[in-house]
Amino acid sequence: MTEWQKSNWRNKPRVQMPEYTDAAALAKVEAQLSQYPPLVFAGEARRLKQHLGAAGRGEAFLLQGGDCAESFDQFSADAIRDTFKVMLQMAMVLTYGAKVPVVKVGRMAGQFAKPRSAPTEVVDGVELPSYRGDIINELAFTPEARVPNPAKMLQAYTQAAATLNLLRAFSTGGFADMNRVHSWTLGFTDEQDVQKYSEIADRIQDTIDFMDAAGITADTTHEFSTVEFYTSHEGLLLEYEEALTRLDSTSGNWLAGSGHMIWIGDRTRQPDGAHVEFCRGVLNPIGLKCGPTTTAEDLKILMSKLNPDNEEGRLTLIARFGAGKAGEHLPRLIKAVKEEGAKVTWVCDPMHGNTIKSATGYKTRPFDSVLREVRDFFGVHQAEGTVPGGVHFEMTGLDVTECTGGVRAVTEEDLSDRYHTACDPRLNASQSLELAFLVAEELTNLRSNGSKRAAS
Repeated sequence: MTEWQKSNWRNKPRVQMPEYTDAAALAKVEAQLSQYPPLVFAGEARRLKQHLGAAGRGEAFLLQGGDCAESFDQFSADAIRDTFKVMLQMAMVLTYGAKVPVVKVGRMAGQFAKPRSAPTEVVDGVELPSYRGDIINELAFTPEARVPNPAKMLQAYTQAAATLNLLRAFSTGGFADMNRVHSWTLGFTDEQDVQKYSEIADRIQDTIDFMDAAGITADTTHEFSTVEFYTSHEGLLLEYEEALTRLDSTSGNWLAGSGHMIWIGDRTRQPDGAHVEFCRGVLNPIGLKCGPTTTAEDLKILMSKLNPDNEEGRLTLIARFGAGKAGEHLPRLIKAVKEEGAKVTWVCDPMHGNTIKSATGYKTRPFDSVLREVRDFFGVHQAEGTVPGGVHFEMTGLDVTECTGGVRAVTEEDLSDRYHTACDPRLNASQSLELAFLVAEELTNLRSNGSKRAAS
C-alpha cells in the first residue's frame, strides 16, 4: 500500500462535498485551522479503540448518540447538558442489561456536515443547492445562504472546542455521579405512563444501595462519580479534517484531531474514493456505515484498506438497513467478515433506514420501526453466533416532537409542535430512555440465552 499523506484524498474521486467558489478564502481558512490546537488527543483515541475492541468481543457495549446535525443557532450549554444527561441515563440502564461497561460516544463537537440525497432542492419552482450542514452553508432558502462558505469551518471549530470543554467538565466535575444519574431515571419511571420500566429501575437502585452499604460510594470510588465520554462525527468535509490532522509524536502516526472517532457514511464508502483514502491513514477508530447496497466484495476491500493490520477496535461496522431488512442483508455481511477473519465491532443504527414522510409533510421515524430494527439486529447475531456490540441513535435531550410513537405517544399531528431539527428527526429524551430500557431487556435475554447454551 502506498505511503499515506493527509492530502492524498485530493487525488481521489470525491462525492457529497461542496465546491468552494473562492479558492483564496478556502486556502486562508485551511491555513488558520492547521495552526489551531487539535480538539482531541492521540491517547484518548487509542483508549477509545481499546474500549471498542472490548465491545467487539462482547466485553463492553457501545452507546453512540447525539444530534443528526449540530446547529450554530441552537448551540447552548443547556442543550449539551441535556443530551449528555440522557446518554448517562441510557448508559446506566444498558449497563444493567448487558452486565458489561457501556462505552459512551456522542455525535457531538463535530457533527456539522450532512450528506444529501440530491445536490439541489426545489421550493415553489425555485431550485437552489441543498443545505449541507452549518459547517458548509445555511438552512435559509436563499441563493446567498446556500453558497458554501469556508469561514464556517472556523465557527464549527470554535463551537466544537466549547462543546468538548463543557463535556469534559460534566464528565469529571460531579455531574455524572451514579446516584444523581439514577435519581433522574427514577423520576422518569415514577410517572404513570412509564411505570412498566420501574422494576428494572428498582433493581438498579437495589444494586446501588448494596454498594453504598458495602462502603463503595462516589466518595470512596472515583469511577462512580466520573465517566469517560468520547466524541464522534461523520468525516465528511475533508478540508476540515485534513486541516486538523496532526502527527502523533508518541507513535509517529497521524491523528484526525477533529474528534475521537470518525465514520464513513453509506454514501461516501467508495473503496477508491476520497473519504476512504483519508480515513485509512489516521490512527482514530473508524466507523463504516453499511446499508442494503453494501456488497460482500466491497466490504472485504474496505476492511482490508481501513484495517490492514486487523486491529481490534479499529473498525466499527454500523448496520443501517431498515426495519424488517436486517435478516436479508446482515447475514451476508457477517459471512464476509468471517471469511476474512476480520476483527470488527458490529453496531446497529436503526435510525437511517426508517425515515418516512408523514401525512402532515414532516420527515419522521416511527419508534416501533426503530425498535424492530434493533431487535432484528440482535436476532441475526444470536443466530450467527456473533457479537452485537452496540447501538447508534440520533437523539437529543430536548423535548422535541420529531419521531412518532413511544409510550408517551407522539402522533403525526404532534410533529409540528416542537420540530426543531435542521436535518433528520431525532428521538426525544423520553423516547431515548424508553429505548434504552427496551434494549436492556434484549441484552438481558441475550445473556440469558447464552448462559443456557453454555450450560447445555
